[in-house]
Amino acid sequence: MDIVLGLQWGDEGKGKFIDLISENYDIAARFNGGANAGHSIKRNDKRITLKMIPSGIFMKSVQNVIGTGTVLDPVSFKKEVSNLKLFDETIQPEKNLIISKKAHFVLPTHKLLDIYMEENEAYTTIGTTKNGIAQAYSNKNLRQNVRIGDMNFPDFKARVDSILAREYAFLTDGGMELPSLESISDEFYDAVEFLKQFNCTETEIFLNKAVSEGKTILAEGSQAAMLDIDHGTYPYVTSSSTTASGACSGLGISPKKVGEIFGIAKAYCTRVGNGAFPTELFDELGDELRIKGNEFGSNTGRPRRIGWLDLPALRYAVMINGVTQLVLTKADVLSGLGSVAVCTHYQMDNGAVESTAATLPENAVPVLKWLDGWNADFSAIKDPSALPKELIDFLTFLESELGIPVGYLSIGPGREEILKMK
Repeated sequence: MDIVLGLQWGDEGKGKFIDLISENYDIAARFNGGANAGHSIKRNDKRITLKMIPSGIFMKSVQNVIGTGTVLDPVSFKKEVSNLKLFDETIQPEKNLIISKKAHFVLPTHKLLDIYMEENEAYTTIGTTKNGIAQAYSNKNLRQNVRIGDMNFPDFKARVDSILAREYAFLTDGGMELPSLESISDEFYDAVEFLKQFNCTETEIFLNKAVSEGKTILAEGSQAAMLDIDHGTYPYVTSSSTTASGACSGLGISPKKVGEIFGIAKAYCTRVGNGAFPTELFDELGDELRIKGNEFGSNTGRPRRIGWLDLPALRYAVMINGVTQLVLTKADVLSGLGSVAVCTHYQMDNGAVESTAATLPENAVPVLKWLDGWNADFSAIKDPSALPKELIDFLTFLESELGIPVGYLSIGPGREEILKMK
């Protein structure tokens, strides 16, 4: 099993890379997260954002899996399938998508609770997508939720109704204006009936059998390492394990079966929502890069915060994930700048220096190293040998600092606009 994951705060371009290489695999499997993900893929001059469905769905020969470590909102899933078929009528996810029976449901009250907590000053506001992901994982860990396989049990509706009634009453008592319980329940059960046409099974057994038969698996992560619930910039993180180890637990595959670990990072940093961001730009250059790089959330449309590449955070992400190859994206966005900056370490108030950052203290002062910028028509570049010398120097610098090779370089938004470097 090979793994693809983000090394920053998400939005690094995982979907595009997975879409490109998934044809080399037999199976593409999502191992974490829910509809808060947004993998944007461009095909035939059209763009679509996949939320729950793995990015290998466009390959007819690839079996796609939504794994046990995920949480699934059936209402959002139904809409996503409909949008996918409108995007490409030849795609039949009912035939090449398998869903884990052990994945947990996102209930309609989970989304309402998410909105309530984000808008209530009594709770820490972290800037979630308000898709109910944290509430679903919370109920999972409290052993108060329902799983996909439960939908075929005779007491399923009674169990769900009990949860919905309890959480709806809590929100009502909290003074939140709510849609009727009947309307959100009806929409949920209608989507559950739609879900029943898909193959829901023990995906751990399916995947391990595939491994024993010599089949290849690409594990697809959502969000990114610095948003990991354990190792990210808590509390401004997601609610699942976004790391390579999370791929093993989320899919039920032994770490002994892991091969390549592809880490995706931008040539600069972006972040959505709250949380420390030492290299953030607040000037016109930040605004310029946001527009040029189309840095707006593929799932929410929210403008992303922009900053220089943060090596202390990136070193940490590479370390905890055991990354074997770096996939660098958005180098073309920096084209035309006279110089580009990279944060090599932090200077702390107490005089300490941090070169590998597990946390990002608010008082951290980034120490920047300036490198010569590059200028090129990336649309004309078909081979790494044609890259500007300044960009080659930039990549060499990153390889030296991180101790891993740059295996791929994305040079544009198109599906084919990526160079294999090694």
